[in-house]
Amino acid sequence: MNANSAINTLVSTAMTATPFQLQRNPFGRLVLTTPQGDVIEDVVPIRAFPIQSPDSGISLIDTHGHEVTWVDQLAELPEPTQSLIREELQAREFMPSILSIESVTSFSTPCTWRVKTDRGDTSFVLRGGEDIRHVGPTILLVTDSHGIQFLIRDASTLSRESRKILDRFL
Repeated sequence: MNANSAINTLVSTAMTATPFQLQRNPFGRLVLTTPQGDVIEDVVPIRAFPIQSPDSGISLIDTHGHEVTWVDQLAELPEPTQSLIREELQAREFMPSILSIESVTSFSTPCTWRVKTDRGDTSFVLRGGEDIRHVGPTILLVTDSHGIQFLIRDASTLSRESRKILDRFL
């Protein structure tokens, strides 16, 4: 084995090695085992940038709120660990994406919106135009009267009718 192939093997091993192990305990909670063998019960994943970069910058925290490890890119983790983190995030987070705006009761606020989301059809009350915020060049966050946030990933992908309704509130 020459020096270059030894270095390539080392780099390849370092990139595929998991800096920790993750599994569920009998109660369904995540348990993290460090490379040193430390076992940390009940870890919880938290996204640093849930809207802009949902798969980048994920912190695993313990029951005291202290970070025990950091994940730069979720896709870089091996599949069993990646799936466990995705499942836990999905169970903890609730931010439905609006697929279309079916109707509104009025173009003045407060008004009731009937929408289709990735989690099903629903309706909610929009208190005012300030409850629709731009959080990126194409991303909108709509907050209902109960504080539930709905995401519009790209307003330009909405139907023409949905965009016409949305434009009246922007």
